[in-house]
Amino acid sequence: METDYIPWSLFYKKFGAQTPLNDTNDTCIMAIRKIITYPHPVLREKAAPITVFDQALQALVKDMADTMWDAPGVGLAANQIGIARQLVVVDRSTKDEERQYLPLVNPVITSGEGSIIDEEGCLSVIEYTANVKRFRRICVIAQDVEGNPLEFEAEDRFARIIQHEVDHLLGTLFIDRLSSLKRALYKKKLKKLLQEQE
Repeated sequence: METDYIPWSLFYKKFGAQTPLNDTNDTCIMAIRKIITYPHPVLREKAAPITVFDQALQALVKDMADTMWDAPGVGLAANQIGIARQLVVVDRSTKDEERQYLPLVNPVITSGEGSIIDEEGCLSVIEYTANVKRFRRICVIAQDVEGNPLEFEAEDRFARIIQHEVDHLLGTLFIDRLSSLKRALYKKKLKKLLQEQE
């Protein structure tokens, strides 16, 4: 397995990484949470299932949506704010609507078909985008914030965002889906960037 060899000293100086929060009962005064960036180890953790559906979870979901839009981004996984729990939010807004988002608790992609290559970036992978191959259409099961079961199909852009965010819950980043050469080049670029910011 590849090691994420960016020196921690450089990472802390640039981004001030914080200790990951332990559970959804952790509180945060501001609605905008700090987005954790690679190579913080919480991004490599497999998220634990959520079993308690309470007001704390609803508050966390709202914070995640606010953080996603503030970044700005189109999706956010709980790992990305330091909470290794199976929770993502996905932007469902259109240009003609008010902001809308879909929270998915304990999401699982049960099947996928077709394939499409398109450009991806990530709020946790700074200054980098790349073409990534994904399923064109997927089937998803999950729960809503009250614990009710969800089952639906998604395709194209919506499916891509969900696949990207569910990867986060498995400790996988989009750069892991690239060639070893491209990953090595990005790590070299990041290391140089952090050195320049000292």
